[in-house]
Amino acid sequence: MPFDPLTIIVLITLFIIFMIFLVFDLFGRNEKYGYLAYIVAVIPVNFFWGMGGDPLFTYVLLFLLWIATILRDTVAVYRKKEKEINEILLYLTLGVLIQLIISAIIPVNNPALQYPYTEQFWFFWLPNVHSTIFDPAITVTFRIIATLLIFLIIIPLILDIKDEEIALPIIIIFVAIFIIPFLYLSYIWIPEPTGFWTLTFLFSVILFVILLLITRSGQETK
Repeated sequence: MPFDPLTIIVLITLFIIFMIFLVFDLFGRNEKYGYLAYIVAVIPVNFFWGMGGDPLFTYVLLFLLWIATILRDTVAVYRKKEKEINEILLYLTLGVLIQLIISAIIPVNNPALQYPYTEQFWFFWLPNVHSTIFDPAITVTFRIIATLLIFLIIIPLILDIKDEEIALPIIIIFVAIFIIPFLYLSYIWIPEPTGFWTLTFLFSVILFVILLLITRSGQETK
């Protein structure tokens, strides 16, 4: 839907605020407010969604903002800068939780944003990626961006625990944590129950093998 000039100005301003937190480290203040970019990212995209924007495009924008932030932090982790994987995952998780809460509010207040644009999972209204109402190009873009986001979340974890001594039960816990995002990723590609459970199992096994390869038990020399 078309936006009036004032709405566009507000939207641009909100994106500028996100950019401030995205490049916060460049200000040299030696403060950790840059992590807030994961949370601030939900503000402009949900303003866009609440004003009647395409929900699928809204999530593409949100995932792109999160990807930009994760890439920033992944480079910092790789270069051994002042970035911690625990804080990255914490703030990203907070951003996801806030987004889920918002997704349970906006479509309820505006029923026009419900089916067929979104589908309900428990209390949450998420983009109906299998709806034919969306442009196929946007649908494919959403799937690719969502896939990229989930795998980019795993990279800082791999960089952080590489060559560390980690017991097998801890590795299993790591894999279990990613089952939910793997389930959603599988669902957006293959909605049939048999298909997305199989794909989820495949993703989990691959991650399990990777973690076994890059970590140590601490008993190799015994």
